[in-house]
Amino acid sequence: MTERGCKQLQRTADTLVIGPSRVEWDGSALTVQIDERGAPLPKRLRGTVRVHPRALTTQHTELDPAGRHRWWPIAPESRVEVVMENPKLRWTGNGYLDSNSGDEPLEQGFRQWDWSRAKLREGSAVLYDMTFLNGERRALALRFDGRGAAEPFEPPPRVPLKTTFWWRIPRATQADAGHDVAVLETLEDTPFYARSTVRTTLQGEPVTAFHESLSLTRFDTRWVQMLLPFRMPRIALGSASRKD
Repeated sequence: MTERGCKQLQRTADTLVIGPSRVEWDGSALTVQIDERGAPLPKRLRGTVRVHPRALTTQHTELDPAGRHRWWPIAPESRVEVVMENPKLRWTGNGYLDSNSGDEPLEQGFRQWDWSRAKLREGSAVLYDMTFLNGERRALALRFDGRGAAEPFEPPPRVPLKTTFWWRIPRATQADAGHDVAVLETLEDTPFYARSTVRTTLQGEPVTAFHESLSLTRFDTRWVQMLLPFRMPRIALGSASRKD
């Protein structure tokens, strides 16, 4: 990922171009053309990701009491195809597409959150567990069917997970009471964010969930902000500004 300025940004109703990479919607599939260089090692990253939604939703959820931060589970059930040229990788399987938007930076609204999504035998489940700046918490639990319809269910109990190995990011999830939960693999271990796969039980089903933990208090520290340009290079920022 590379931050770029407004001169390298083009946007229409169905296309978003950022530098040499682009995202296009053709009415049935979302195609992501990636042409970047990695960081901190400048390895070439080139390939295509296609997301084929089974259904699209129009439901937006306000995450905070003031309604400044919103979440949109655009396609909770999708088929995803990944074909990478550099590195040589191919994958296809079940996937998910969502969007977050806001009227202020995330660190002005939250201390942290844990999020997870799991494929069920019928549909999928998405969980949010958020802690706001004032210390209050909110939990969300939604089950989506194949048509994209969402049905809330009682958020399961919160279960702590092991902190990440390198950056000691605290993690937790929600799971049916009385069942074991374990981190299967940590996919990203960064100073303020962790992405993992988790073995858990939801709605009576043993599942593997895709999980993320985000620490906004850690993100907002000066030392983390100083590290960001090494992980995400900045090119011709111009008038670009940080948003959700």
